[in-house]
Amino acid sequence: MAAPMMARFGGRVSARLSVLYRLCSSAPRAAPPRPPLRTRLLLFLYRRFYDVENLVTWSAALKLWNLRRKNAYYGYTQQLYGDGVAAAYYILSLRGGVRFSGQSDWIRPNSRGRFSWDFMEFRDVPIEEVDASGTEINYRGLDNLAPLSSLRSLSLSRCPHVDDWFLARLHIFSQSLEELSVSGCPLVTERGLATLHHLQGLRRLSVSSLPRLSNPGLVRILLEEALPGCEVTGAEYHEGLISEGAGAIEGAPTTTAQMTPV
Repeated sequence: MAAPMMARFGGRVSARLSVLYRLCSSAPRAAPPRPPLRTRLLLFLYRRFYDVENLVTWSAALKLWNLRRKNAYYGYTQQLYGDGVAAAYYILSLRGGVRFSGQSDWIRPNSRGRFSWDFMEFRDVPIEEVDASGTEINYRGLDNLAPLSSLRSLSLSRCPHVDDWFLARLHIFSQSLEELSVSGCPLVTERGLATLHHLQGLRRLSVSSLPRLSNPGLVRILLEEALPGCEVTGAEYHEGLISEGAGAIEGAPTTTAQMTPV
């Protein structure tokens, strides 16, 4: 009789131990200590940096592609509708404005960038004035304006992509251009302004708010010498010049090589 009792007692103990083991094994374990903030930040950057770098690269490539698209050459449009219509469409698509010869009203897009196609009626009328202020016009897009032999006024104020190369190419309008504004163009320097000596027919030139000019007053003096019949505005003689000492120039170069015509 003792043997069966011991067997039943041993079975109960085994069952209880089994239940206790299961309870212990299913109990939540203590979480490992959380790494410090610096380690977690470095780990996050390590995991995400590759994606962020790709995103930045893709964004820059997209902006460059979009800029090239906006400044595409409309050669086919020129062949079909003429130089004036192609140039007008290009400027209007950049949200600029044009004025045709003999017309007092400007053609401009609305606040949404939409514009009337009435300019198609002026395919045989030359464009006299172009307002590209604040647009994304660049060196490549200038090909669309090159055929405008009657262009008298060109405004490039606050254009972020107008640089010295752009200004150097404006000699194509040397026979017609009378008014030019490059105010607020962040990439324009003395070298670009020096190339404007080709525009001997220029009567008015605005050069205000050019951050890369170290001596606007000196630049104005040299521009007036290169373009004697032109009124240069936007730069005062005292800008960049010091009052103490006659003829002393603050930060001026020792030579005039920066404004030497090319």
